[in-house]
Amino acid sequence: MAAQEAVHALREALGSQVVQLPEEFGDRRVVDWSGLPGGVPLAVIRPRDTAEVAKALHICSEHGQPVVTQGGLTGLVGGANVQGGEVAISLDRMNKIVEIDPVSSTMTVEAGTPLQVVQEAATAAGFYFPLDLGARGSCSIGGNLATNAGGNRVIKYGMMRDQVLGLEAVLASGKVIGGLNKMIKDNSGYDLRHLLIGSEGTLAIITRAVLRLRPKPTATATAWCGLPSYEAVTTLLSRAQARLAPGVSAFEVMWKGYYDAVLANLDTLRAPLDEAHPFYVLLESVGTDPVRHADAFEEFLGEMLEAGVVSDAALASSDSQALAFWAIRDAPGEYQRFIPNHAAYDVSFSIAQVGEAAQRCDVRLRERWPDAIVMIYGHLGDGNIHVVVDVPGMGKHDHDEIDDVIYDVTRDLQGSISAEHGIGTKKKHFLHFTRSDNDIESMRAIKSALDPHGLLNPGKVF
Repeated sequence: MAAQEAVHALREALGSQVVQLPEEFGDRRVVDWSGLPGGVPLAVIRPRDTAEVAKALHICSEHGQPVVTQGGLTGLVGGANVQGGEVAISLDRMNKIVEIDPVSSTMTVEAGTPLQVVQEAATAAGFYFPLDLGARGSCSIGGNLATNAGGNRVIKYGMMRDQVLGLEAVLASGKVIGGLNKMIKDNSGYDLRHLLIGSEGTLAIITRAVLRLRPKPTATATAWCGLPSYEAVTTLLSRAQARLAPGVSAFEVMWKGYYDAVLANLDTLRAPLDEAHPFYVLLESVGTDPVRHADAFEEFLGEMLEAGVVSDAALASSDSQALAFWAIRDAPGEYQRFIPNHAAYDVSFSIAQVGEAAQRCDVRLRERWPDAIVMIYGHLGDGNIHVVVDVPGMGKHDHDEIDDVIYDVTRDLQGSISAEHGIGTKKKHFLHFTRSDNDIESMRAIKSALDPHGLLNPGKVF
C-alpha cells in the first residue's frame, strides 16, 4: 500500500510523462549487461532536470520508497538492477551538453549524456576527452562517474574521477549538493565530489558534472608487439614510459591464451605477426608533432627489438591498421558468439604482482578444470587485468567455484576484487577480501549519514 501511495504521489507531482508505470514503459530494458536477475520497477521516473530529480527523491523520502538509479545500463555487476519493490530513476532525458568553456578547458554536461556524445563534442571544439570504453555509445556520464570508470587510457589520463572538476548531485532527502565549479584547486573542506564518484548510486544521484578537456592529440603511433616473457613486458612498459617523450597513452597486454582463443573463433580478426609469442602488447603513444613523434616511436621500437625485449613488432602505418590492432584487444565484445556462458573477472594488483597473479589464476583454474578456456588480458599500466573463464558444460550463472579461485588469489596478493566495474550485487559477498572490517564500518557510516533510511540503490555494495 505504501509503495502504491508513493507512486501515486510521484504521478501527481511530476505527471504521467515523467512517471511511467510498467504498462506504459512496456518492453523498455530495465536490467544491465551483467545477466544477473533483475525485477521490474514499480515505475520508471524520467526527470528532465535536477529540480525534478530533487522533487522525486523528496517524495520518495517522505514515503520511504526505495530508488534505483539507471543510466545507460551497461554495467556488469548488477548495480542498476531492481531487486524488488523499487522505483527506477532514469536520467536518459537529461542528456544535454550545457556549456563548453574553451578558456577553462571544461565541458559541463547533464548526467544522462552518452560518453560518445561527450567525446565527439570535445573533438568538434578542438579538445580531447580521454575516457574511452567499449560501451561508449550507450554508457552515460553519470554511470561513468557512479562507477569511476577506467578504460583503455588510464595509464596517461587517469580514471573517471581524474576527468571531473565539479559535480552536482541530489541526496535521498531531495537536497541538492555540490556545484559546477571549474577550479582545479579547491581545498575547502571534505571533497564531496570524490566521495560520490564510485559510490554506485548508493549515496546520491549525480545530475550534472564539469568535465576536464585535454589538448587534442595530432599524432598517434601504434604498434603490435610480440614478447618472449612477462619480464620483457614490464621492461617494455618501464622503458616506454621513460623514453617516449609524450608518454604512453595505452599499454594493453594479452596473454597467449587470450590471443589464440579470439583469433581462432572470430574470423574478422587477422594476426598482425607471422609467429606466435607468449605475450602480446598493444602499445600506443600520442603527441602533437606527427613527424617527430612517428620517428621517435619507430626508433624506440627498433631499440627494443635489437635489445631482445620485443621479439617481433608491427607498426601501424594507417588508421585502419591501428583499428585492426585494437579490434583484437576489443574482442571481448564478441564473447557471446563463442563462449556465451563464460565467467568474467575484473581485478587489479600492483604492477609488480600482475604476472604472478595471472599465473596463479591460470594454474589453479586449469588444475580444477583441465579443459577450460582461460583468457587473461588487461591494462598493465594501471595493474588491471581481466580473467575470462569458460568451462564446457557449466551454466551461465554456475560460477561460484570459479569466483572462489579468482578472489582467493586476489585476497592472497592483496589486490582489488574490482578494478573498474564496481561492486553492485555480484561482488558484495567478496568485499571483505579487499576492504578491512574497519573500512566497511566507515563506509556504512557514510551511507547512514547521507541516506539514513537506506533508500538509494538498496542491497548494493554491502
